[in-house]
Amino acid sequence: MKKRTSLMLVLAGAMLMLVSACASVPLAPPEMDMKAKNMAAPKDKALVYLYRNETMGSAIKMTVNLDGRFAGQTASKTYFMWLLPPGKHDFASVTENTSTLNLDAKAGEAYYIWQEVKMGMWAAGSKLQLVDKATGKQGVEESKLIATNP
Repeated sequence: MKKRTSLMLVLAGAMLMLVSACASVPLAPPEMDMKAKNMAAPKDKALVYLYRNETMGSAIKMTVNLDGRFAGQTASKTYFMWLLPPGKHDFASVTENTSTLNLDAKAGEAYYIWQEVKMGMWAAGSKLQLVDKATGKQGVEESKLIATNP
């Protein structure tokens, strides 16, 4: 009986660890995060944030592509920030499904893209949505900047 109770405790502990596991991605230093959150769009570039502020699906990393190239992966409560040339840009969130968003970016403007976590059939899904500035700023404030290569 004692062995069975011990085994059940070990199994319960393992299950708890699995349920509470969170995916992680490389984060930028706190000073870069603070600077990115307070940045204004320069006159010659578009400022674009792509954020994922939900805890649902926290054990899953989600791949993000920008203009057909791998940009990195998000985890729960993280965001990307890019200064992009004006013009058309294509964003993709690659999960069980692929959600795309096409943006015609204007110089001097800031844009906020929400990577919403969705239920999938076998794994997490996602949906990219352009959101208003107030909603986007709040989502970015709740999140941490992902470190990217220059």
